[in-house]
Amino acid sequence: MIDLLKQDALTVLQPGFHGTSAPGWLLDRLGEGLGSVALFARNIESPEQLAKLTAQLRNVRPDVLVAADEEGGDVTRLEARGGSSFPGNLALGAVDDAALTRAVAAELGRRLAACGVNLNWAPSADVNSDPENPVIGVRSFGAEAWRVARHTAAYVEGLQSAGVAACTKHFPGHGDTAVDSHHALPRVDVSLATLRTRELLPFRAAVEVGTKAVMSAHIVVPAIDPDHPGTLSRAVLTGLLREELGYEGLIVTDGIEMRAIADAYGVERGTVLALAAGADAICVGGGLADEETVIALRDAIVRAVREGDLAEERLADAAARVRELAAWTVSAAGAAQGTAPAPDIGLTAARRALRVTRTEAYVPLDAAPYVAAFTPVANIAVGDETPWGISAELERLLPGTVTGSFRADDALTANVLRLAGDRRIVAVVRDVHRHPWMAQALGSLLAARPETVVVEMGVPQAPPSGALHIATHGAARVCGQAAAEVIAGRD
Repeated sequence: MIDLLKQDALTVLQPGFHGTSAPGWLLDRLGEGLGSVALFARNIESPEQLAKLTAQLRNVRPDVLVAADEEGGDVTRLEARGGSSFPGNLALGAVDDAALTRAVAAELGRRLAACGVNLNWAPSADVNSDPENPVIGVRSFGAEAWRVARHTAAYVEGLQSAGVAACTKHFPGHGDTAVDSHHALPRVDVSLATLRTRELLPFRAAVEVGTKAVMSAHIVVPAIDPDHPGTLSRAVLTGLLREELGYEGLIVTDGIEMRAIADAYGVERGTVLALAAGADAICVGGGLADEETVIALRDAIVRAVREGDLAEERLADAAARVRELAAWTVSAAGAAQGTAPAPDIGLTAARRALRVTRTEAYVPLDAAPYVAAFTPVANIAVGDETPWGISAELERLLPGTVTGSFRADDALTANVLRLAGDRRIVAVVRDVHRHPWMAQALGSLLAARPETVVVEMGVPQAPPSGALHIATHGAARVCGQAAAEVIAGRD
């Protein structure tokens, strides 16, 4: 006899796993009612391998939701090993052409659909109003709410035109924080009026164009609920998102094992509280990715219902929304087949996003340079495995290019000068305004070698510097290629 309560409990989970093929336990849980599977970079080697993996999942459950965190730009899962073919949101916002954003998202959706991924945890609709933000930055379309709203809507439309459900995140807005919720619990201390005219504007736009999913943020917004992070707040998920914004689609949590939730509540209790608050699907698996976790969460949900801590009707409603989205993805699966490929759209966008500042002192390179990459610690959403910078593309255009990677060190500038020798130097930085060690080292380098080329691949908050300054608005592979073309005189 089928245990409907256990089935619904499995339906609302979005777990990850290890490996590039589906383990037996995951296939067993799909057969028992698991509604979704989450993919990360560790699960993906190539489009062909990914298509084989998703086919393996659908052989057990044809309507399974296969989710991935594929924002393009810095956050990529399809191309984690080589860098993304698409610039991220900040580059698209800098171009400020909604039709281009829609086209980029449509091509990204087409590629996801071809691999069997039908739910994308994107776009980020966060307004990057705090320039010190350590986790959003170039993942945002910009610092102006109107700009973020326009491009969020265009991105949702483009992605869903290819038959892939968009998941607009991180509700109610993660842009005005200086804390990474992967590590701790951030707060957004602004008035409700400010939230409505700034943070919520892009989410309203996403709801209006029919985003199929919205992801909650692990942030406390005292103006709405001073006691609970958004993911666990009925006032945020039900009162604000459902009732005020009129949203009727799927609500997905950000990774429930992130420390903003796990440290204070624990993963099992956090899962139950999120469902009770109005979440419909629980994302888990960035760090916890095993059968024991899935079974423990399933059993915690069932126990909460039986002990009266979670209404059975609330769980049934959540599971129904998962199945409703799954049904949409099945009906929309053919949409990508009608989407014409646009293989160069990402590079086109990256080129248009460049902001180039030349001084009168700039002399074009006539030989292979020395690239000094000032490398900050990557945030967890990006991951350390994804390459960044301009070296590979510059080496292709200027054979003999040499690269060194540098972190905070008292002797950084001296080391760069020693290793560069007589070569021209190209200094590559990310968010130089957020890293005093980087700003100091860059200033010292420019004082010694004013002809240095500077490439800023983060948020270009600091004034342009160097004989040639290139702001790429992101560190995707295509952003590096576009910058390398300018340095090599191929633009």
